[in-house]
Amino acid sequence: MSEYRAPLKDMEFILNNVLEVQNSKIPGYKDLDNEFLVSILKEAGKICSDVLFPLNHIGDSEGCVLENGVVRTPSGFKEAFNKIREDGWTTIDCDTEYGGQGLPYILGTAVGEMIASSNMAFGMYHGLTHGAYSAIHSHGTDQQKSEYLPKLVTCEWTGTMNLTEPHCGTDLGLMRTKAVPQGDGTFKITGQKIFISAGDHDLSENIIHLVLAKIPGGPEGVKGISMFIVPKILVNEDGTLGERNSLSVGKIEDKMGIHGNSTCVMNYDEATGFLIGAEHKGMRAMFTMMNEARLGVGLQGYSQAEVAFQNAATYSKERLQGKNLFGKTNKETPADPIIVHPDIRRSLMDQKSFVEGARAFTYWGAQLIDAASRSDDQSANGLISLLTPVIKGFLTDKGFEMTVQAQQIFGGHGYIEEWGMSQYVRDARIAMIYEGANGIQALDLVGRKLPQDNGKYILEFLGLISKFIKENKELDSGFQTEFLDPLSQAVSDLQSAGEYFLRSGQKNPLNVLAGSSDFMHLFGHVCLGFMWARMAKSALHCLSSDLDDAAFYETKLKTGRYYMKRHLPTTSLHLTRIKSGAECVMALEPEAF
Repeated sequence: MSEYRAPLKDMEFILNNVLEVQNSKIPGYKDLDNEFLVSILKEAGKICSDVLFPLNHIGDSEGCVLENGVVRTPSGFKEAFNKIREDGWTTIDCDTEYGGQGLPYILGTAVGEMIASSNMAFGMYHGLTHGAYSAIHSHGTDQQKSEYLPKLVTCEWTGTMNLTEPHCGTDLGLMRTKAVPQGDGTFKITGQKIFISAGDHDLSENIIHLVLAKIPGGPEGVKGISMFIVPKILVNEDGTLGERNSLSVGKIEDKMGIHGNSTCVMNYDEATGFLIGAEHKGMRAMFTMMNEARLGVGLQGYSQAEVAFQNAATYSKERLQGKNLFGKTNKETPADPIIVHPDIRRSLMDQKSFVEGARAFTYWGAQLIDAASRSDDQSANGLISLLTPVIKGFLTDKGFEMTVQAQQIFGGHGYIEEWGMSQYVRDARIAMIYEGANGIQALDLVGRKLPQDNGKYILEFLGLISKFIKENKELDSGFQTEFLDPLSQAVSDLQSAGEYFLRSGQKNPLNVLAGSSDFMHLFGHVCLGFMWARMAKSALHCLSSDLDDAAFYETKLKTGRYYMKRHLPTTSLHLTRIKSGAECVMALEPEAF
């Protein structure tokens, strides 16, 4: 009973008016002229609405099945995957040398959002393949690139990332999977990996597993980890498929959500593997995949909030219950639609203002990735490194919260599976956990990213906002009070939190760690406040020159004002919590819990 419509107008507004991709100096961005951009987004939106979204509930209800050692995906998945592949949607931002279209990552991000909103579990098969492609592209040998990348680009072969083991998740230094050198350049991989998304399926001819393992005699802990290419089916010298490798699926995990994706236990029994990069340098290759994956997971967080919001908004206009406080608006019905009630309106505004701010934030992150990779912009590289844990952690925390709010609007119907809202909540939940649980994202932010290069990139971030505020003080009197002043206060809270960490962290590092999640959320609100100020500026400019879409721009301004008044002030709450330190957090002994 649910539906999905790609938010094309909002996407175009962010790309063209806010980020001004056509005016960017980033190589390749001049190809994104408006006619081309709109046509790509429209076609992607159509296939997502017409092909992928109808399979979303099917994937959730049927799930994947392990039969005779082979995983079968839900009905319709294989046909849809073939169409996505054959129409070239998997090749958008891949290297032309290996069959890609060579378009900017930001365009692939926009298309990826629509795929994730329409069918998150389905999109993971291609998303993980793109991560494997990126790792081999960055760290593989020329021979490995020519052997694997063309097939990964087209998704004739798909890819996975094998990190987690039954006894170790975040602490990879405890890894037991071993890789024994054979003297001919190959390794025998033995061990068990769990929670492997798309670990096996029937969508592609071959699956290229990227497996982290330790070579005996190497350094202890994470310094001894290497990465290996371990194909499901070994590849002959002429590129044809050869023998089945010594690996198998132990079981499919029984999960809360994303049932349409095959999350597997993978067993490696002296499987043949090929080293990527240097021995004991696997973490470097892993983070190539992980950083890309984390932006993609942040995108999943708000993409589920987007589709949940769309259905909640529709339902709120149709569901009749109660009466308008100032008199029934429709005399022909026994009650008014619930959207007349202020608390319903508040919930919808929460969802709308978050999703649109999150979209702008994520696209800006993708633009920074393009600047770093296409023009070797070290400043952009440092900024996206700083912002990645915020994109992943904040957007998935809030994205899940917004899917719950959307479900709440349906009342009891939201708890009934036939209405579809339960699936969005269940699917969104995993985004807070995988690719580094959000508590780890917060620790990474305050422990590694914030002090990186003596705080160079947080200072650059603050400088960007300060410059924006100074340059736009005279834009409009309302803009100053409604957008710039709240943003200035939020930035002040962020600076105060950073200063507190500097002062108290030296005396007691636990003060920093205890405040890490609050800092991540404080930072996230500042980022969305910055995005809303930029969107409001663009909307004001468009209103002065584009009256045909006046309603869209007026709505954008009203939504932005809501965020600045109702959500951005949360930064002061987070600051107060941060300054309370670690004492109250650590007061109880473990035995008291």
